[in-house]
Amino acid sequence: MNSLRPYPRSKGSNFGISISLFEALTFYISPCIYVEAAGMKKPAQLDLPQGTLDLLILRVVALGPIHGYAIAQRIQQMSQEALQVQQGSLYPALHRLEYKKFLAADWRPSETGREAKFYRLTAKGRLQLENETASWTRLTEVVGLILQGPHGETS
Repeated sequence: MNSLRPYPRSKGSNFGISISLFEALTFYISPCIYVEAAGMKKPAQLDLPQGTLDLLILRVVALGPIHGYAIAQRIQQMSQEALQVQQGSLYPALHRLEYKKFLAADWRPSETGREAKFYRLTAKGRLQLENETASWTRLTEVVGLILQGPHGETS
């Protein structure tokens, strides 16, 4: 896998990106997540939509109690190495989700024997995950329709 590094944000709009569907894509998303797909000539930068990291965390935690470092690893694994969540974004998001009562946490020994804070989904968090998943699914369907064009053709 190529070494990933952030690219400076331009002062203009982030929507002026022109990418062929047949080119490989490399995106730097937000200060916390890198997305890479095969073969792009020039990297493009996109902002991760607000709340997307929270949604990914809720999805991973829904699988069972898990500590922060393992959440980042699981997101990377589930995305087939395309997403890398940085600690500087992960832990504030975990604290925010815990504050909103979407997650509950307790300290216990990790697989290495060291104490770690394990997060679990609350009933409120499960409802949030369901609602956000439905919204995200609908949004991607609508964007897909627009990208197909009026007669189902792609550019």
